[in-house]
Amino acid sequence: MSKPVVAIVGRPNVGKSTLFNMMAGKRIAIVKDTPGVTRDRIYADVSWLNYQFTIMDTGGIEPESNNQMLRSMQEQAEMAIEMADVVLFLVDVKQGLVDADFRVADMLRRAHKRVVLVVNKVDNFEKMMPDVYEFYNLGIGEPHPVSSIGKLGIGDMLDELTALFPENLEEEEDERPRVAIIGKPNVGKSSIINKLLGENRVIVSDVAGTTRDAVDTEIVWNEKEYVFIDTAGLRRKNKIKEEIERYSILRTVSAVERADVVVLVIDATDGVTEQDAKIAGIAHDRGRGIIIAVNKWDAVEKDNHSIKEYTRNIRNVLSFMPYAEIIFISAQTGQRLPKLFDLLDVVIQNQQLRVATGVLNDILAEAVAMQQPPSDKGRRLKIFYMTQVSIKPPTFVVFVNDKRLMHFSYTRYLENKIREAFGFGGTSLKFLIRERKEK
Repeated sequence: MSKPVVAIVGRPNVGKSTLFNMMAGKRIAIVKDTPGVTRDRIYADVSWLNYQFTIMDTGGIEPESNNQMLRSMQEQAEMAIEMADVVLFLVDVKQGLVDADFRVADMLRRAHKRVVLVVNKVDNFEKMMPDVYEFYNLGIGEPHPVSSIGKLGIGDMLDELTALFPENLEEEEDERPRVAIIGKPNVGKSSIINKLLGENRVIVSDVAGTTRDAVDTEIVWNEKEYVFIDTAGLRRKNKIKEEIERYSILRTVSAVERADVVVLVIDATDGVTEQDAKIAGIAHDRGRGIIIAVNKWDAVEKDNHSIKEYTRNIRNVLSFMPYAEIIFISAQTGQRLPKLFDLLDVVIQNQQLRVATGVLNDILAEAVAMQQPPSDKGRRLKIFYMTQVSIKPPTFVVFVNDKRLMHFSYTRYLENKIREAFGFGGTSLKFLIRERKEK
């Protein structure tokens, strides 16, 4: 199931980033920091009551600006609105109602989106409510007063927001594997899909994606259907680097949410970069199956050690996902593209693999015998048993006497033992540590 997406939009300096950071804060949200993803990212996963959703921050909208950067920020905001299920339209009570607010309201009406109008910087509800009522003139619904800094009115705003979520974001029952092709601009994402379509005379049709207006591509390979979600077409004519990265990330978050397996495409001539790590972190954070496809391998001067050295470099930069499968391909020549489907099938199978509790605990007993669990101040960790509770990604619950003694390094040790036995290539493993009283 895809999470609802919420875009925060408005003029510059109305407090969008402050509201975003506050919503992504630990008091009301559950947010994971993923290695490789910068802290100033423009999206965050949020939990409010029983709702899970993704919020996106946007640059300020200046509808009639000639400034290139401001125009680029507006393009990015329009893209966020296009992908959003609900829009938080933020205005500033202290600046009052201005012409630019009316123009943003018109933009939202044309987009036909569900909108929550939020009046920010209302530090005193009793005194400032007459100023809040002025925003009824926008004709876009009831204004909801909040103070992002003072954390006032936030709960009521979130209740209003979650009430507008679509009742069911589940797509029609579809057993076909969904594969998201992600990566920086110009690494060859579209070329891979075009090669698969053109060379192998597969059955292809374009079908509408989700509310994000993505277009999915059906590809049949060896009589098996796959749905490829292409995140290409991210670049705008405006080449401002920071804004291009924003476009890429917005599209990538949306595509990854809908995918079973993610193919991260890296340009062999560029090498693996920090931006690749940032994009990979999005898929890692969401527990998707991951394949790293090093494209344009035909354009690299090679010797007998090239693949080994390149692989070592990828493992170093993307050290937070050592489980990812790696394949070296060329979209231009078609080199190793058939093997991509073999890898996809393996990763999909591993994402759905279940291990019987009895077998798991045999592995656990052997692992504990080989390396004693850690201890602290004379108290030793006892591990009672382990069981698998879900798939996609495979998730294990480990019952212990004191979870404070369960050091990260010992969890990693147990993970390595499970991987030695069952592989689980291409998929992350999730471990939940639970305490159980000793009898």
